[in-house]
Amino acid sequence: MGNRIPAILIALGVLLFIGYSSVFVVNERQQAIVIRFGQIQDVKTEPGLYFKLPFGFMDADSVQYIQDQALRFDLDDIRVQVSGGKFYEVDAFVVYKITDARRFRETVSGDRESAEARLRTRLDAALRRVYGLRGFESALSEERASMMREVRGELTNDASNLGLTISDVRIRRTDLTQEVSQQTFERMKAERLAEAELIRARGNEAGQRRRAIADRQVVEFLAEAQRDSEILRGEGEGERNRVFGEAFSQDPAFFDFYRSMSAYRDSMSSASDTTLVLSPQSEFFRFFEDAAGTKPATNGTATTPSTAN
Repeated sequence: MGNRIPAILIALGVLLFIGYSSVFVVNERQQAIVIRFGQIQDVKTEPGLYFKLPFGFMDADSVQYIQDQALRFDLDDIRVQVSGGKFYEVDAFVVYKITDARRFRETVSGDRESAEARLRTRLDAALRRVYGLRGFESALSEERASMMREVRGELTNDASNLGLTISDVRIRRTDLTQEVSQQTFERMKAERLAEAELIRARGNEAGQRRRAIADRQVVEFLAEAQRDSEILRGEGEGERNRVFGEAFSQDPAFFDFYRSMSAYRDSMSSASDTTLVLSPQSEFFRFFEDAAGTKPATNGTATTPSTAN
């Protein structure tokens, strides 16, 4: 009995090893390809516990795991030329999924890097073609979405031949190259300076035109005001003469007296700096001796103006 124990343990170990080699697990993020003697025997796409022939090292059943989730690869610093002839740098990425594990194994031996290398080449060509048919502004406008759909359409057939499905293609960056950026800056600067000069010239022209209009209106307003003042002054003089005429005709003596009093006031006011040298018996002072002004003057009059010191 004691000699049988080692044999039993060895038999159990062999059975456990065979059982372990015959079982494999597929989780929810994986697909499994069962390969028997170099040929695809089965593809497991659902998560769970599965069985296969043991001893994969003897080229029997072996399992290759393939990712069953959305994957992404980036393509950076692609130099593309737009329809205007200028060059731009573009960064893009592709989101894809392995949907046909059998074909993926047959075409690229299940190597993800080989599949992405093929897609990168095709993506590079598609981006160059799509950008080459359009101007730079298209990538910054609503047309960008249609450009990405067009690129994805060009990748679809190649991806399908690899067992892949393209979910999305996106542009992360579209920038001017260094030399084009400097040229564009200089061009925009020159355009803005020219636009500023044009606006300034139009402003000066409008200002001169408005100043000329204002000056002409000032001259017209002054001329009209001068004319109206002359008319009013003439009408006032005429009215004054008419009133004086009516007053003289009604009472010539009083009018004569009023005129003399006005002359006294104007000639002898304190604001006057003129000295009058007259005879007291002159005609000018006749109302001082005779309120009625009827007494004739006895002597001649003499008026000598002099400047008061």
